Amino acid sequence: MADEKNLIPEDGEDMIETYTLTDEDGNEYLFTLIGTCEYNGNVYYALVPTNEESDEYIILRAEEQEDGEGMLVTIEDDDEFDAVADIFDDEFFSEVDLDAGNN
Repeated sequence: MADEKNLIPEDGEDMIETYTLTDEDGNEYLFTLIGTCEYNGNVYYALVPTNEESDEYIILRAEEQEDGEGMLVTIEDDDEFDAVADIFDDEFFSEVDLDAGNN
């Protein structure tokens, strides 16, 4: 998937990074960046569909093409994907205190 980075300012908030991702059939989809992480020397992006209500996110790896352009690609290796997904899950869901309502 190729990426095109856009910055959209929110009212008085930090910039929200959005990406237009193009699939192998040429269809374009807009995604919002919710986090990045590094693992084994690579940078990974967690993104959610911008115009959809979804509890799910996708994870893509950043790669540099021969011409120096950056590209986000699907992670083919299951072990690599699982390790990175665990990092994002820990980051996104570690703030949830499941015992807070049981006092």
